Amino acid sequence: MRIALVAQNGSPLTPATGPELVSQAASVAAHARGLAKLGHRVTIYARRDSRALPESAILAPRVTVEHVAAGPLAPLGGAELAAHVAGFGDQLAQHWRRTPPDLAHAYFWTSGLAALAAARGRDIPLLQTFGTLGVTQRRHGRRADVDDGRIRLEACLARNVRGVLAGTAEEAADLAAMGVPRSSVTVVPCGVDTSQFVPEGPVAKRGSRPRLLAVTGLDQRRGLITLLQVLARVPGTELVIAGGPARPQLRKDPAYEGLTGLAEHLGVASRVSFAGRVTAEDLPPLLRSADMLVSAVPADPSGATALAAMACGTPVAAPAVGAYADAVLDQTTGILVPPGRPDLLARRLRDLLGSPLRLEAFGIAAADRASARYSWDRISRETVAVYEHCARPAAASLAGVGSG
Repeated sequence: MRIALVAQNGSPLTPATGPELVSQAASVAAHARGLAKLGHRVTIYARRDSRALPESAILAPRVTVEHVAAGPLAPLGGAELAAHVAGFGDQLAQHWRRTPPDLAHAYFWTSGLAALAAARGRDIPLLQTFGTLGVTQRRHGRRADVDDGRIRLEACLARNVRGVLAGTAEEAADLAAMGVPRSSVTVVPCGVDTSQFVPEGPVAKRGSRPRLLAVTGLDQRRGLITLLQVLARVPGTELVIAGGPARPQLRKDPAYEGLTGLAEHLGVASRVSFAGRVTAEDLPPLLRSADMLVSAVPADPSGATALAAMACGTPVAAPAVGAYADAVLDQTTGILVPPGRPDLLARRLRDLLGSPLRLEAFGIAAADRASARYSWDRISRETVAVYEHCARPAAASLAGVGSG
């Protein structure tokens, strides 16, 4: 099968600049390689956001990247991408007139709109992965990032593609509430590279204190404030916060200043350290160095960092929402608590950190679950099953008519 993966902001050749260490581009690239291993030919269509990017490049055997000219040669955020949907769609249409794919799979709503326009009038089944929905972001308090127009367009897009791949059970429920037929939605979670994230390997330097690790951008202020409040209730434990600017620029960051001030006020400053931006190569050793990965972010649409931690044998403590609720088995591979309960999270962390044998068992179970359920090999096979189902609805419909 010739498969087009449309990721307007997802070129795997663009260096990561955001706070997320497991970016959309990395996930798209991993999925493309997984599809190629299954014998498919894959083309990733991404917006050209740098003069240094070639028009076309071979990423791996059977995987090509096509950089589409649409908008400025610079990275753009989600809202900025929307302004260049039409141009991106026009360029896709030109590519597909020459070499039409058997199926197209778009990531994020702006890519979906462009792909929908490019596929118009062509027999190209289109599938959609949103990554995050506007209604979900609003429910979790991020109203400033979402306008009504985006929510309406997402609902329209979801009802006009051949199928939607939801990342979590929560997203599938949100899609149903938006009027998307349940029959067209399949839950296919984010995967993890189980060759890179493994329990064995180098371990980042650490002291004798139990270590809690948070991997997040410093803009996630509410979640980080909660973690500092938790730390104040878990004596003798350190918290390492990885994310934000590189260490030389940390002290100039307003969010860093606010968090360090709060740490002083709570009396935990000596037990908090900021690692700054961490490279993808340094992430596995850092994850292995932690006793627990902790998060209080109200919504993580993919749970990619939690999956990476689990694959490294590090249990996860997080809110019982979104991707965390699906990936983490409470009291088996980690701890799930209701959002906004730092007291409960602290109590459960104290109990678990005080039981080394139980903590070790959690880590073993976490690595087993990540490898068995979330390896990219399995996720790619599940996705291909959805592709094959959606690529032949016409034939299935005719068969149904004939059997009547």
